[in-house]
Amino acid sequence: MLQLDDLRLTQDGFSLALSARVAEGERVAVLGPSGSGKSTLLSLISGFTWPDQGRILWAGEEITTAPVAARAISILFQDGNLFPHLSVFENVALGLRPDLRLSEKQRVRVTESLADVGLADFSDRRPATLSGGQQARVGLARMLLRDRPVALLDEPFAALDPGLRVDMLALLKSLSDRHGLTLIMACHDLRDAERLCDRLWLLEDGKLVLDAPMVGVRDAPDPVLQPWL
Repeated sequence: MLQLDDLRLTQDGFSLALSARVAEGERVAVLGPSGSGKSTLLSLISGFTWPDQGRILWAGEEITTAPVAARAISILFQDGNLFPHLSVFENVALGLRPDLRLSEKQRVRVTESLADVGLADFSDRRPATLSGGQQARVGLARMLLRDRPVALLDEPFAALDPGLRVDMLALLKSLSDRHGLTLIMACHDLRDAERLCDRLWLLEDGKLVLDAPMVGVRDAPDPVLQPWL
């Protein structure tokens, strides 16, 4: 279980304060308007930011101030953080070794990760030659290759058109099932959340105003969810 106990952060005039739990293997969508604290929350969980108070625990172990690399967490940003001078294979391989000095076994793992996202034949391509959807798949392959049990996604498919977003969410759902991932995805569209996630968190002004199972959210919606329906 991922536990967020009384997290509080004040930064640049913005304040975030919440407590929440994520069960192992659960997929949670974090919904909210711009400036509500979605990215700040993911930054706290991943370790890029430390809270002013409160605790973060994974599997009972406190990781509140643990270094980013020491956490059982990987993160995928909207732009995928692809390096234009590197090949698709090399961009994915960065998930294993930043110096790209791979063993033969590691090279096989990179190839398998690319196959998992449908890019087996794109190893030698550069990011600029790929479509937006293909670039998103490269970022996803690198995240999965890190083999961390918790995956954070900060609106990773927001720049894609609706059809591609549906495809990517379906792929992510299949892969997260296969890898047994605990997943937290920030998004701005309830439909995207419903396609992938089991649970919904709604943030407003740095506060968690709704924490509910995804099933049934439209049947008897909480009043705070009305603007998103």
